[in-house]
Amino acid sequence: MTEYGRGPGSEPWHPEDPLYGDQGWGGQQSAPGQSQYGGQQQPYPQDPYAQQQSQDPYAQQQQSQDPYAQQQPQDPYAQQHYQQQPAYGAPQDPYAQQQQPQPQQSQYDNGGWDTGQQSAAAPYDAQQADPYGGRQAGYGETHDYYSTPEAYPPPQPPGRREAVAEQAPTQSPDWDPEVQPEETHPFFTGADDREDNDDEYDDDPRESRRGGRGGNERRGKGKKKSRSGVACLVVSVVLVGGLGGLGYVGYSYWQDKFGAAPDYTGTGTGEVEVEIQKNAFGYDIGNILKQKGVVKSVDAFVAAQKENPKGNSIQAGVYLLHEKMSAAEAVKMMVDPNSQNLLVIPEGYRNVTIYGMVDKKLRLKKGTTKGIATSKASDLGLPDWASNNKDIKDPLEGFLYPAAYPVTKETKPETILKKMVSRANEEYDKLDLEGAAKKYNLDGPWQVLTVASLVQAEGLTHDDFRKMAEVAYNRLKPTNTVTNRKLQFDSSFNYLKNQSKIKIGSSEILSNPDPYNTYYHEGLPPGPISNPGDEALRATLNPTGDGWMFFISLDGKKTEFTKTAAEHERLNKKFKEQHGLD
Repeated sequence: MTEYGRGPGSEPWHPEDPLYGDQGWGGQQSAPGQSQYGGQQQPYPQDPYAQQQSQDPYAQQQQSQDPYAQQQPQDPYAQQHYQQQPAYGAPQDPYAQQQQPQPQQSQYDNGGWDTGQQSAAAPYDAQQADPYGGRQAGYGETHDYYSTPEAYPPPQPPGRREAVAEQAPTQSPDWDPEVQPEETHPFFTGADDREDNDDEYDDDPRESRRGGRGGNERRGKGKKKSRSGVACLVVSVVLVGGLGGLGYVGYSYWQDKFGAAPDYTGTGTGEVEVEIQKNAFGYDIGNILKQKGVVKSVDAFVAAQKENPKGNSIQAGVYLLHEKMSAAEAVKMMVDPNSQNLLVIPEGYRNVTIYGMVDKKLRLKKGTTKGIATSKASDLGLPDWASNNKDIKDPLEGFLYPAAYPVTKETKPETILKKMVSRANEEYDKLDLEGAAKKYNLDGPWQVLTVASLVQAEGLTHDDFRKMAEVAYNRLKPTNTVTNRKLQFDSSFNYLKNQSKIKIGSSEILSNPDPYNTYYHEGLPPGPISNPGDEALRATLNPTGDGWMFFISLDGKKTEFTKTAAEHERLNKKFKEQHGLD
């Protein structure tokens, strides 16, 4: 017989033989021209594997491609290995060949049995020797593991074998790396370690040989396995819940940082009173609106305020808004003065008129606010320089400063009165009333405020205010012989009469002895006769110096000023003719 791989001849095995082309179980090969058994060239005729021992087509190829063949020439086991080779034809340990890693060949990529090119037999110096060869007896002392009914199945093709030798003892011959092993943990299989009598055993003798659990391996049966579904369901629910929670947190974070701010749509419903304090800015206002249920978020309001050209003009006050309205609509209403719930006090109004306005705004009985002002005047915050003259008709006159005051349905009369007095003190502190009193020979800030109230009541324009202040100061001078220090202002007589007339008869005005009648008494009235505004106050502190002594308004729209009594008498005569007065 011609040796396989040395020349032409018939193939020793059929391709369907499971060991066809398998170099993994080949024994030691003799060098060309040599024999392991004293020159006998023919293998034992009855050993079906003898021919494979000398004709393994992959022996040389394995040697040449083993990455460790040349890197470990000084293997301490090499000499012992070659000295303990078994006799020719002796059966090999089926696990000996798996102790060395088998390099993967290109022809096994598809798991086939293609023989490829024929190779020469490997010499003894190749690393194919069985490291357990020294344990084997000579030829014929052990039986062939593949020739009995209890034999192992043939080995798998080299392309499907496990590359790592240490894993071989725990793998069955029919193991498929692409098939996931069945879960055997008690948590998933439902097996109970305490129920030893109900377990099934694996009788495969290979288990004990490979150091595994062997026959003691348990497999859950029937009803026990039903727990696996519940366990998987619990795990799935936990995972889904955890992922859902993380997803929600992530979405909330993204929405908070990068998403559009939450906002309502439309103009809302109902009516909500919102009070904005002084020095409140965008975020402050937004927080107040959110707390009142007007807007959905502070960021939405701030964004809408920036987009509105008039957004920065929102002032302190009370606004009548709606519930659940869009931020843009809220800003639009707040920049509209009509949306504010304010009590607006015009310049020059008397206290008696203001009391009526408060009653009406707070929907109180007429006279309620006046009664509180009379009874609690000393508790409303008047300054120390306020006069306590018994002739003063209203100690709060001149201290209900003209401005816009926010009110709500819950606002009390004393609360709004305190706000007005507080605002007056704040504005008066900005002015040098004490210095003006000394400059114009007046008795303190109280009389300066009284002059300002007269200027406010008689003047019509800013220029009128300054000229009117000069007229008052000139008539109060001790050197005034034209009017003999009498102011002769109609406004003071109208105040005591609680009227606003421009037609006052001479007999009536010259005969009334009331302290507020400046036609009857010299000097200033006991106190202010109105609530002057900022313009009248500043004009009182900075009057003209042109020598004006008289004034008169012919049509109630324009005031004429004169310096001499003759000029004034000519205009006064004209006025009487127009109005039919004596």
